[in-house]
Amino acid sequence: PPELSILNNCSPSQLEGLCSFLQLSTCPEPFLVRFCSWLLALTPDLSYSSAAVLAEQLFLRRVLSLTQPPSRHLMAALTSFCSKYSHPFCRVLVAAVLQEPGEGAEQTKLMCELVEECLEPHSVQLVLSQVLEVPLSEKLLPVLQAVLGRQEVLPPELLDLLVLTLCQQAPAFATSLSYAKLVTAMLTAYQGQVS
Repeated sequence: PPELSILNNCSPSQLEGLCSFLQLSTCPEPFLVRFCSWLLALTPDLSYSSAAVLAEQLFLRRVLSLTQPPSRHLMAALTSFCSKYSHPFCRVLVAAVLQEPGEGAEQTKLMCELVEECLEPHSVQLVLSQVLEVPLSEKLLPVLQAVLGRQEVLPPELLDLLVLTLCQQAPAFATSLSYAKLVTAMLTAYQGQVS
């Protein structure tokens, strides 16, 4: 709809107010899918800050409250949004999921799925750097496994940080099967760079 061009003319605070007024954070999921498809067609593209506000307003509450796998509508909306705005999406959503205390099993599965199937290579690197900024836990090991499964070419400094983190954390994960799989995957994928 032509009215959506207003999204390009709002400041981040105005956009937050508009999202709140339209109750986008609680809108029905089928509408969310349609709204995201409209966002993809929007020209010019949203600014980084506007996309970050929308990522937060549209998805943050929904993702953090997941207690079972996301519905196909929510997954379609997430995939659609990520296809064009994966960088602001990762900055907002992945960061929030990483800081969330507790198990967060559904959030972890969702992050793995997005890493494996939706995110662009530069966004996969962003997820890896975000994971390495927080204390490593059993919950995060599958996310690292998903990143390594992509077999992207990692910048040397990021690979060095990953190796260093895994070495430093080894005693804490002495009995972890997930950790052993992760180290094996890393040695397989980056054999040439890991001495």
